[in-house]
Amino acid sequence: MERSEKYQKLQDNLRSLGSVCVAFSGGVDSTFLLYVAHQVLGNRAIAVTAQSCSFPKRELDEAKAFCESHGITHFVCRSEELDIEGFRQNPKNRCYLCKHELFEKIWEIAKQNGISAVAEGSNMDDNGDYRPGLIAVKELGIQSPLREAELTKAEIRELSKELGLPTWNKQSFACLSSRFVYGETISEEKLSMVDRAEQLLLDLGFHQVRVRIHGMIARIEIYPDEFEKLLEVRENVCRQFRSFGFTYVTLDLLGYRTGSMNETLKEG
Repeated sequence: MERSEKYQKLQDNLRSLGSVCVAFSGGVDSTFLLYVAHQVLGNRAIAVTAQSCSFPKRELDEAKAFCESHGITHFVCRSEELDIEGFRQNPKNRCYLCKHELFEKIWEIAKQNGISAVAEGSNMDDNGDYRPGLIAVKELGIQSPLREAELTKAEIRELSKELGLPTWNKQSFACLSSRFVYGETISEEKLSMVDRAEQLLLDLGFHQVRVRIHGMIARIEIYPDEFEKLLEVRENVCRQFRSFGFTYVTLDLLGYRTGSMNETLKEG
């Protein structure tokens, strides 16, 4: 199916919902989804963004700004993952626990505002990795319009660029809890360490970053073509990371890749 056909299918699917509440993180996928939903459904498309310690303030601020600039009704709900039983222990189904609790809250907001459907922004590329959160999506009857239209990440970026969306080339983002090795306790302190470390690298001009945490070791993932740039500022990076609380700072020679913490599951 051609990209234009997929885009038309997405519009048709959203129109058929009648009204929709989009789980809106401000990332590439959910921004595109929300924009198209708003274009198709007008004020019958609303957005909900979760606020928690695993969601950086910069992302929340960008989500608020986007909705304000486009006149989209936007709700921010407090969804503190660390209060969910078992979440801090970072089990393999961590994402399921979080998504289930979050989407229940989003459903409540949707119903309170007379909205008939809730949608999230997973795309076709999400089908290949370990995604326990998608089980919660299915259980709670959440719509996945981008996957239903068979849109890939690359196609979403291309369409976003054509539509003039500022997120078309935005770095991919996942909640900060995904930086922890399964089984390692997640705490507010360590989430803050990761957040500050990634913000530093972004401020230094790196385009796509992950700071994975292993005990007190930081494992930096960036694009391989930016390795040399990191070596040029390594002393500053190490000094700053240590001030954040890390003891050791390392560079992953494989570079940035999504779901690298899931590689331990495949080995098992």
